[in-house]
Amino acid sequence: MTQAARNIRSTEAEVEAGFETGVEAGVETEVETEVEARTEVEARAEVEASTEATTEVAPANANASATGTASATATPTPTPITRPLRTVGPAVRPGATLAVTSAATAVALMNYTAPMLTLPGMTASFHTALSAQAWLLNGAPLGLAALLLIAGSLADDHGRRRVFLAGTLALGITMGLGALAPTTLTFTLARVAQGMASAAILASSLGLLVAAFPAGSARIHATGVWGAFVSGGIALGPLLAGSLATLNWRLIYGALAVPALITAGFALRTLTESRAPRGGRPDVSAAFTLSLAFTALIGALTLGHDGWLRPGVLVLLAAAAVLTAVFVLVERRATSPMIDLALFRRAEFLASSAGALFTGLAVIGFFSYLPALLSRSLGTSPMNAAWLFVLWSGSAFVVALQARRLASRVAARHQLAIGFVLHAAGVLAMLGALTSGPLPRLIPGLLLAGIGSGLLNAALPRLAVESVPAERAAMGSGANNTARYIGSSAGVALTIAVAPAGPNTVLVLSAALAALAAALTVMLRSRARPGLSG
Repeated sequence: MTQAARNIRSTEAEVEAGFETGVEAGVETEVETEVEARTEVEARAEVEASTEATTEVAPANANASATGTASATATPTPTPITRPLRTVGPAVRPGATLAVTSAATAVALMNYTAPMLTLPGMTASFHTALSAQAWLLNGAPLGLAALLLIAGSLADDHGRRRVFLAGTLALGITMGLGALAPTTLTFTLARVAQGMASAAILASSLGLLVAAFPAGSARIHATGVWGAFVSGGIALGPLLAGSLATLNWRLIYGALAVPALITAGFALRTLTESRAPRGGRPDVSAAFTLSLAFTALIGALTLGHDGWLRPGVLVLLAAAAVLTAVFVLVERRATSPMIDLALFRRAEFLASSAGALFTGLAVIGFFSYLPALLSRSLGTSPMNAAWLFVLWSGSAFVVALQARRLASRVAARHQLAIGFVLHAAGVLAMLGALTSGPLPRLIPGLLLAGIGSGLLNAALPRLAVESVPAERAAMGSGANNTARYIGSSAGVALTIAVAPAGPNTVLVLSAALAALAAALTVMLRSRARPGLSG
């Protein structure tokens, strides 16, 4: 037997004697001593074995040594479990996290929809030319589309709580600045900044929820509630705007600034930081290129209202295409890309992105212009238009809250398809009602479309986080919402373009886009399945 083996056996005997004495005495600290001693035995064995000149041991002695070592290691040394860093700071409070993120999301969506009913007052106050009025509506979508994907990537890498706090504070401040804006340009710039702040909120919210709720029914419920508050914000924004617009359109933005700042205060006290750093430097070149591409695209969509073949519009569309190609090249070479382009080979991610894009095109684009249609065709007052709007978005809120019950029975992409079909059916039910009235004829169609929107708003955030790795949840949310708000800008542009042909043409366009989305969502799985859905 080697000297190392003799030392080990001697120390083992001491350890076992000490351990038995500790057990008989009932002293817990002896157990800790025993564990430490065993660790020392293993460390000493490694050191002495490395310096031992003899590398072979007789079979009998080897067996004896092995038997002795086995008895000494019957109780293995506790080994700490290493897990990826998820949270930083105090324990996560899931309920508080859901409440704060949902409240901030509702405020952001209220701000997003407010101009639908404040547009007449703003244009009169600013003396805005007809060609520039679209910028008052598209300022926030521009900020959202330009920053959503970037905000999601930054949140995952550098802290979701940090990005969320920055977003809520910035939203409160920029809404206050918007209320004080003296010109069309300054208000549009304030709206762009509000869109960027909203992007930080929307992108980081789902990342915070993924960190706070385990995968399964709890997370499905949380994302469903969050999606319901998207509908709630859409419902309350026009209602609040309609009630305050009769006094002064600026009041709505000042009134919304207060809850945004209050939410920031609650977030500071209740949220726990979470992140999933990948290492490396931020992908600044890709972020800058993508922002320019989205700015050029939405600029083209906005200016296209006055003619799609004008040189300025064509130049912007070409610039958007070139910059998007440059972005793809930059991302392929990046060590820490802002978005993993391989995700676009996954069927669920494609369904998430396509569903969000067509939600913007078919649903948000139509309902963003509905108050104007009601006013021009039927002479509906802003307040009555707001109440009709609530029928749609209020029913969407209720359905989104209850949609979690479908999670175990209906796949998220099938839920998207059902939602699009119901929207198409609801919009077609309104044919003729926007030209001859009466207003009650709109109610069945609005309720049916609202049910469809509720299913969409519940399925989209669920699919956004399910279609990407859990540690990239904020990036997935950013990609999903980017597609949604690019779609909404394009949807508004398409709706305005066909509006001169009559309200029924607008209805048919929305229904056709929704039907196409339903078919595409169902087909994506079967087409992407061979080697692409993993």
